[in-house]
Amino acid sequence: MGSHSKRCRRRRRRRISLYDICDHPDYGSEKKMAEATNEAELLKEKANNFFKEKDYENAIKYYTEALELNPSNAIYYSNRSLAYLRTECYGYALADATKALEVDKNYIKGYYRRATSNMALGKFKAALKDYETVVRVRPNDKDARMKYQECNKIVKQKAFERAIASDDKKKSVVDSLDIESMTIEDDYVGPKLEDGKVTLQFMKDMMDWFKDQKKLHRKCAYQILVQVKDVLSKLPSLVEITIKETEKITICGDTHGQYYDLLNIFELNGLPSETNPYLFNGDFVDRGSFSVEVILTLFGFKLLYPDHFHLLRGNHETDNMNQMYGFEGEVKAKYTAQMFQLFSEVFQWLPLAQCINSKVLVMHGGLFSEDGVTLEDLRKIDRNRQPPDSGPMCDLLWSDPQPQNGRSVSKRGVSCQFGPDVTQRFLEQNKLDYIVRSHEVKAQGYEVTHSEKCITVFSAPNYCDQMGNKGAYIHLRGSDLKPEFHQFTAVPHPNVKPMAYANTLMQLGMM
Repeated sequence: MGSHSKRCRRRRRRRISLYDICDHPDYGSEKKMAEATNEAELLKEKANNFFKEKDYENAIKYYTEALELNPSNAIYYSNRSLAYLRTECYGYALADATKALEVDKNYIKGYYRRATSNMALGKFKAALKDYETVVRVRPNDKDARMKYQECNKIVKQKAFERAIASDDKKKSVVDSLDIESMTIEDDYVGPKLEDGKVTLQFMKDMMDWFKDQKKLHRKCAYQILVQVKDVLSKLPSLVEITIKETEKITICGDTHGQYYDLLNIFELNGLPSETNPYLFNGDFVDRGSFSVEVILTLFGFKLLYPDHFHLLRGNHETDNMNQMYGFEGEVKAKYTAQMFQLFSEVFQWLPLAQCINSKVLVMHGGLFSEDGVTLEDLRKIDRNRQPPDSGPMCDLLWSDPQPQNGRSVSKRGVSCQFGPDVTQRFLEQNKLDYIVRSHEVKAQGYEVTHSEKCITVFSAPNYCDQMGNKGAYIHLRGSDLKPEFHQFTAVPHPNVKPMAYANTLMQLGMM
């Protein structure tokens, strides 16, 4: 899941605001107040134009400058909140929506914005409360009632799921499947596993089949999922590998359901093999509308080359995210709700981090909310679960680097942001050289920060068909472990828009 960290940093440039004018009668003429108000409006219009052009970084910048001049305008906070939502800074979006309501508790859009921010963070009950408020104030508003009913449905569904989950003897979907008795119809001419096994020919056939927007038979999909669950469940939470002096490994970042860009990576860099190993660093699904094709391809290669094709969990390999951002809807549309449940079980067994040659640590999100975490702590994480709201497992999936020392509250509303000093202490304590993480869109597809000790790689170019970013992957050679960056641009894909399968509320709330 990704966004420019720059986008989410608030500018602090000093301007004379309306508050200053009121506090200092020397300035305090009505004329000066009018000038400040007018300038703020001009800045808001400038920000709106950038927003329309999908340049959210500049939109945030100019909304911030408008707020410095006029900090009591609820609309400015609400608009900036939406820009933060678009850049996945849900923590900041929530703070702005709340501020808009502090300024004007009757500002209805503020409740919508806050509800969307809470939905994005999986806080459905808090979102429902805001939708309730809107319905109470506007009983005849059909849009408000629809959103309230949709959110209420999710809250009830979550309560039902909790009730089922509290049964400790919860059975696996695998136990209720009878794959052997599933028949493949005569009119299905697509790829099939050979004697129940994934082969290189099957993988090539499946990728071509998917490329033509055709669906793999459900029996084959279930075979892959059951087998890959077995393979992943035998792995430790921290996978440790050694690449020899003469070998290299390719590390890819988020792919987010952008199947045609995944094919392009294999076109540019070669298919996975025992001599061309890969590590995909989480966020395989959601947002892009070919997530099923991406994940079945990646799982297929994991079965074909279990020791040379590596997958780590991202924050989007989780139920809450999949419910909001499209993967659950996509699996239900292409297959069944039962298959989504099996995907969910498999995701829980994805490892959380990978150490290469005892020197480079790879994880999806980043480092930890507290000092002192060791590699041994990572080995001990019981990962077969939905991630908790805090602690090392949460941080590995969710945290982000920041340029200043120390730690700060996350722009995302989950985990933290960590500075160069945090990175340095962690590396020294664990005798590591640097970390590689993903999780954020970068204009060039990658970014090197924290004195070259923290590298971000992101492999979904033109993310969500609108960010205009390049994608990248990294080559690491066993001889020197020096990262070598390769950039690529987006390729065309069939006309199925991102978020096509996403939750209706998320689609509407982002408008």
